[in-house]
Amino acid sequence: MSRLLFVTAQLPYPPHQGGALRTLGLIKGLAERGHRVTLLSLIEEGQPDWQSTPLADLCDRVVTVPAPSRTSVERLRDLLTGRVDMERRLWTPALLEALHTLLDDQPFGGIHFEGIEVAAYLNQIHDHVRENFPGTLLIYDAFNAEYDLQRRISRQDLQIIRRLPVALYSVIQARRLERFERQVCRLSDHVIAVSEADGRLLASLEPGTPVTVVPNAIDAASYETGGEEIAAIEHPALVFTGKMDYRPNVDAALWFADSVLPLIQEAVPGAHFTVVGQKPHPRLDRLRGRTDITLTGWVPSVRPYVRAADVFVIPMRMGSGTRLKLLEAMAMRRAIVSTRLGAEGVAGEGVDFLLLADDSQAFAAVVIELLNDSEGRRSLGEKAAAYVKQHYDWPVIIPRIESLYR
Repeated sequence: MSRLLFVTAQLPYPPHQGGALRTLGLIKGLAERGHRVTLLSLIEEGQPDWQSTPLADLCDRVVTVPAPSRTSVERLRDLLTGRVDMERRLWTPALLEALHTLLDDQPFGGIHFEGIEVAAYLNQIHDHVRENFPGTLLIYDAFNAEYDLQRRISRQDLQIIRRLPVALYSVIQARRLERFERQVCRLSDHVIAVSEADGRLLASLEPGTPVTVVPNAIDAASYETGGEEIAAIEHPALVFTGKMDYRPNVDAALWFADSVLPLIQEAVPGAHFTVVGQKPHPRLDRLRGRTDITLTGWVPSVRPYVRAADVFVIPMRMGSGTRLKLLEAMAMRRAIVSTRLGAEGVAGEGVDFLLLADDSQAFAAVVIELLNDSEGRRSLGEKAAAYVKQHYDWPVIIPRIESLYR
């Protein structure tokens, strides 16, 4: 079995957002199969002491470094000097020093860099590793094809005049990210993508580096029984979850609230939209005065809210990858309506475990249909749970990662 080092942008516990859920699932799955895992992580203020988390049992060793903060002046300087924002966002010499110390202490069969925000450290240690540890695999786990994600965001923002400055920023960052991601892929021994679409995009950047698709996954069994109380929310309940300062999630919530929910309420007057997720962006403040919408902010667990949903909605119009919110809702047997982008990497045309719609009229129509069909909701939920267990359960996915080490 392999000795592995994971480098992460944040402590992967509690698993309240996509990156943490993915990294914790990988570490847990690999540790349970006998691999010895060391974790090097930036840690944000307010995150728990790792010794009080499952990481203490899963990892041989955990080293944490305080996450840096960047001022607006520093970000402006990076913008004007041609640097990539995501490359510099979490840069700190302390993490690079800790990484060198770990490498000098013991050899690793593989080093996983989890996401674009720690990819800069891969660039920094590449030559040192190749020179001193030629048998060590440098693995970049790409949560998204970030350059393409920025392009998608810019296209959406360009349609709104007041969003033009933000759209221009995304255009600039997309170009810089393409150069940066190409360099990261070139210096990696292997790239991991979370979807076939992202895999093709990353492979096109550097055809000489192998790319393996390892989708996001969940511990399906942990969602089967529930155990927690169902959240007390208004019904008929339409629920959306996500980190609510993330631009694609903000856009999704606003589009649904403004363009889809009113159409649903014409047929189902009491329909209520609940947005569950931490750090709601100020752009969402205008929704707070509406009696038909609830913004929860941070909650200890999103599961009670997902279980309470009559219909779980994923109205995403930008973004990429395999969305963990989708897999979680599937495992909890929810009836799901998503845009095709929101279900990208999991569901295409002809699937029978969720409903797809891209424009406001079509999205509203299928939600209304489900709200009026309790048996249809139950049937969709059962099919979704069976599908996620067969294709997106960690025990099914972990062998794909292990094949890289061989």
